Amino acid sequence: MTESDQDTAAGELRRNREASREELEERSQWLRLEILRVIQDAGLGHYSSTFSCAEVLTVLYYRTMRLRPQEPAWENRDRFLLGKGHVAIGLWPILADLGYFPKSWLADFGKLGAPLTDHPDMRTSPGIDFSSGALGHNLSVGVGMSLAARLLGRDHRTFVLTGDGEIHEGQLWEAVMSASHYRLGNLVAVVDANGSCGDGPTSQVMNIEPLPERFTAFGWRTVEIDGHDVGQVMDAFDSLPDPGSDQPTCVVARTLKGKGVSFMEANPRDWHLGILGADDYERARTEIMEVAS
Repeated sequence: MTESDQDTAAGELRRNREASREELEERSQWLRLEILRVIQDAGLGHYSSTFSCAEVLTVLYYRTMRLRPQEPAWENRDRFLLGKGHVAIGLWPILADLGYFPKSWLADFGKLGAPLTDHPDMRTSPGIDFSSGALGHNLSVGVGMSLAARLLGRDHRTFVLTGDGEIHEGQLWEAVMSASHYRLGNLVAVVDANGSCGDGPTSQVMNIEPLPERFTAFGWRTVEIDGHDVGQVMDAFDSLPDPGSDQPTCVVARTLKGKGVSFMEANPRDWHLGILGADDYERARTEIMEVAS
């Protein structure tokens, strides 16, 4: 039996597996449509900040990370932590599609007692490596997981997706210092730099630029990309150093809040959380489908 056959038999999704740019672009638009549909059924959800990271989530789960959906707690899986936990609605369609749980669970998203909630809960949702509520904590958790991997002699990576509003949190910068101090080349931070947070433009609330230079100053390897260019996202993740290397990586993904829907792009704060009326729902669907076609 070949190595590839062994992976297939175990249900393992290998790192940097075959998935073309075109396929991943189509899957990103599929994800936006699913986000619309599931939120519409639930009656409330986060649109604009989820749309900004659709390409990043798509490439990570359909190409980059080593996973076993039928065995969510597999010790050698790559870990993923959602620092900006309010965009969990962007994870649920992907995890259901990969087989972590039945697709029928999506119909109960947001309902009292349902396993799929507005923020990820590791106690109820297979495929969630750590819960998220208050922002700013998960990079610290990622440092701990990366240190544990080193101590146990494992080569899995830990990916942490943060928002640029989350960069305002002081605890995050303590984690940035710790990661470089402990030489955690198995840790990857991805900043969804969409330029906006719940209180307005990040540049006005608390300026965080120049982001790449700041991470570099703390000893990180830093890559800056267009977070909506699937080719650039693929290249950034395909070229990650070996997990045994001694420098953590930060991928600064420049994105647009509400990407894919014109009226959300124009007013990102208005669509941070809400529900679309029937006409706007159809308008949003149409715009996304036109891009997908």
